[in-house]
Amino acid sequence: MLSSFGALRTRHRAFSVSRSLATAKRHQPPPWGRRAYAAEAKAPPPRTQLEKHILDSIKATGPIAFSTYMQFCLSDPIHGYYMNPAHDVFGSRGDFITSPEISQVFGELVGVWFLTQWKQAGMPPAIRLIELGPGRGTLMDDILRVISQITSKHRRTDIEGIHLVETSQPMRKFQEQKLGPLAENAGCRLHWYNDVDEIEPSPAFSMSVAHEFFDALPFYLLQKVEEDVWREVMIASALDPLTDPRSRSESSEVPDTPPTSIDPESIYPRFRRVLSPDPTPATIGASRLSPRYSALPVGSFLEVSPWSHYKAKKLATLLSAQKPSGGPEDTTPSTGGGCGLIIDYGDAKAFGDSFRAFQNHRIVDVFHQPGRSDLTTNVDFALLKEAMRDSVTTLGPISQADFLTKMGITVRAAELARQAKSEERRSAILDAAKRLVDPVGMGKEYKVMGFTSLRNGDAARDAYPFDDSVD
Repeated sequence: MLSSFGALRTRHRAFSVSRSLATAKRHQPPPWGRRAYAAEAKAPPPRTQLEKHILDSIKATGPIAFSTYMQFCLSDPIHGYYMNPAHDVFGSRGDFITSPEISQVFGELVGVWFLTQWKQAGMPPAIRLIELGPGRGTLMDDILRVISQITSKHRRTDIEGIHLVETSQPMRKFQEQKLGPLAENAGCRLHWYNDVDEIEPSPAFSMSVAHEFFDALPFYLLQKVEEDVWREVMIASALDPLTDPRSRSESSEVPDTPPTSIDPESIYPRFRRVLSPDPTPATIGASRLSPRYSALPVGSFLEVSPWSHYKAKKLATLLSAQKPSGGPEDTTPSTGGGCGLIIDYGDAKAFGDSFRAFQNHRIVDVFHQPGRSDLTTNVDFALLKEAMRDSVTTLGPISQADFLTKMGITVRAAELARQAKSEERRSAILDAAKRLVDPVGMGKEYKVMGFTSLRNGDAARDAYPFDDSVD
């Protein structure tokens, strides 16, 4: 997102519907729901207020970028998905359930990994915790509980503060209610920011987590039409194409075929995809963000997020270990280094057809009721690594199942189950742990990438559970 898109949330969409996405065949259109055939479906529901606003914008100025559409849908100050307090986003009544809400063990093991990195760094006397997109605060609550138990035994170590990157006021209220009492007991304060670049450098050792954050950032959708030639796929109105200023140009519609996983009742012809006739800022800049993109075959589609690249780079700079040069005019603040985890859906590669919408735990068309559905794309972890590697050592990514299993989820879940006061509670604890490491579900689909301010040699000695994946 842009600065206003700072941190929407953490979340893990644990749906009955699989989010596995097959890679589209080259030179074929990606599997987006076909708006043109929707005459066979039921009459579409009334337009949302945000949908009217988007259509009016297209009518006035022409097709919009996918990044603009995503910003409208998620961060519009009145009707945006995460800005409207009427939306019950998280939990069984919402559109998705997060990993930390499935089991406390998830956050506990993240906290344990942080402590191993803190110990490897020599147990610095000051710690600060940072989370990008904290959601309801459940993950940070579990992390803080683990960290504070250890620091309370080391009187020379203090938690300097909890720093939360969150733009949604309703979400900030949830976080304050959840984290306030525990933060007070730990002797630290809560701090909120709209974007990661607002957080000041600190001599404290920083521990940062971004869980289901990067997949909610805006992206451009591009198509490689010739060797070294990209065009941007944009969103136009399908209702009144003659009012579209660019529909009379050489823009061509991008055909689609409906994937079977989409609820057919959510598909209707109010928006369509068109290919820009000329280069756009996205085709000039975003297509060159990674050298990997030049190797993609002609006909390939590419989802690329400069926002993700920028935020990953800023986060890495924030956590890098830097000291002022010592000159009399040097005002550069020192940073105490740190470590972090990025946990999200994706892989270390580019994607071109992963844009999806979720509503009431089902996959719906991405143009279904704008502002009332969650939007997401796969995270290109290779792009994040490229953005961060000048400042920190990156680790992984590895699967969530691999990370949690090696960190001891089986042992920890068994211990909690033994303490359970009922057979029902015992079964729930064990089932939740299995769900997180499911080899054909969450355990496989979600990846974990670590990073540390320790440079390659030092990091490699204690990169567990990443081990062989140190860059």
